[in-house]
Amino acid sequence: MGKGSALMRKVNWGILSTADIARKLTIPAMLRAKNAELVAIASHSASGSASVQAKKFNIPKAYHSFEELLGEPSIDAVYIPLPNHLHAEWVKKAAEMGKHVLCEKPAALTVEDTKEMIEVCEKNGVLFMETFMYQYHPQNKRVRDIIATGEIGDVKLVRSHCSFFLENKDGNFRLTTETGGGSLYDVGVYCIHTIRNVLKLEPTRVYAKAINDKENPVDISTTGVMEFENGVKGVFDCSMDMAQHMSYEVVGTKGIIQVPRAYRPDLYNGEGIVQVISNDGDVRKEIIQGDEYKLAIEHISECILDQEKPRYDSMNTIHNMNALDACFASIKSGTEVEVRKVD
Repeated sequence: MGKGSALMRKVNWGILSTADIARKLTIPAMLRAKNAELVAIASHSASGSASVQAKKFNIPKAYHSFEELLGEPSIDAVYIPLPNHLHAEWVKKAAEMGKHVLCEKPAALTVEDTKEMIEVCEKNGVLFMETFMYQYHPQNKRVRDIIATGEIGDVKLVRSHCSFFLENKDGNFRLTTETGGGSLYDVGVYCIHTIRNVLKLEPTRVYAKAINDKENPVDISTTGVMEFENGVKGVFDCSMDMAQHMSYEVVGTKGIIQVPRAYRPDLYNGEGIVQVISNDGDVRKEIIQGDEYKLAIEHISECILDQEKPRYDSMNTIHNMNALDACFASIKSGTEVEVRKVD
């Protein structure tokens, strides 16, 4: 696996697709990572986009089909930034070819599909990880540490916001139901993920309400409330037709923690902010630096090399999709729904 001495081992990575997120964020992160080697990229496009990107990023091999790349014995792991509806299919195909998998969020479109593809990964002895890169920025650990000290008292509420304004709508996969479009799948998953992981609990009931796009049958904005067994609430809103707003806050009995650069600290050269506001009005602002994309690639590469479970394992992925399923059920019924339990 990989090349080099025990101190310089690297995982050989391939990428299925030349998607924007791969070109703008993940490929540069792989090139920065100390234990990853990007050796191949593939595209089904007849335009030769794989060759173009291989030349641009000095990637040794370009393939014109995903099957060719998966058949390359020297590749240890693949990153899958395909449209949402293709994740389950290609995760399973990659696993069956013995490749470890880093898959873009959301992992799939239903909890059943998610469980099935993870089972295929486990059957074939490969690791699976979903790409919630934001969680590797150290500002999130700082939030958990502050909560643990009791500085803000008992946590009563977690609010999360994730929105952006989608300007280019022509042919965008985010706007069709067949490809898993909509704001809830695209950015709401971050909100749900954050609330669950800050609280380290799973919701018991959810209520979500969506506004559909005027021209396409997908939710352009969604607002939701998540209820937990201990009485704590999670509140979120996500949108593809609002100004960019990517933050979360934790409200306790003695104070509030605010994280205004929650999901894209890379837009600020990796500079995160954790702000604590006490009941008496005192404000403490902490600047925390981190390269979340590089850290994420290095983490999963380290897990592959050392045959260890990722910090955020597959059950976390299944639980997040389960909560997402419940939100869709609530939108459809127009009522609050129970979140089913998953094993």
